[in-house]
Amino acid sequence: MATQAPAIVAPHPVTIPFREILPWVVFAGIILSMFVYFVGAEQGATSMISGTWVHEFVHDGRHLLGFPCH
Repeated sequence: MATQAPAIVAPHPVTIPFREILPWVVFAGIILSMFVYFVGAEQGATSMISGTWVHEFVHDGRHLLGFPCH
């Protein structure tokens, strides 16, 4: 008795509506902007946090990303 192979169904890409992606894009943009601020500008006169602990915490990342700090 011969058996037939099952029919192969081509997968369809899943579409995600723009309304569902937009909040995540805005959230990622805010987080990335905060990251760039703390790595690149959180020192000296523009500092929002007193002390140097933020500068020292991101010091190596600052050099890695090409921000001058001293």
